[in-house]
Amino acid sequence: QVQLVQSGGGLAQTGGSLRVSCAASGRTFGVYAMGWFRQAPGKEREFVAHIMWSSGSTSYADSVKGRFIISRNGALNTVYLQMNNLKPEDTAVYYCALASGRTYVSDVRSLAFYDSWGQGTEVRVTS
Repeated sequence: QVQLVQSGGGLAQTGGSLRVSCAASGRTFGVYAMGWFRQAPGKEREFVAHIMWSSGSTSYADSVKGRFIISRNGALNTVYLQMNNLKPEDTAVYYCALASGRTYVSDVRSLAFYDSWGQGTEVRVTS
């Protein structure tokens, strides 16, 4: 089975930058896409960004578009999220996710589209 191990994140000031990484191991032969979600205290987990593994096509939530960049390293089975111009509203636990493309859900912004999840990485932005 697939395991996703996250690293990075931490503490930043408003306007600063942070990076989170997620490395997949195990049976990753079925990778179709990977994504990032975040969950702030008292809120539901929300979509942040996704990347199609073969084409590299990306999409972003409106709240992070123009500030965050998702990228991948296919050889390392790793997805990254570069977070720039951070805002206090970006404070959350960030989760990476892997989609096999074999679920019944086709919406990349839906949690149900993804098969495997990372352990989560804290991102805290102070003002």
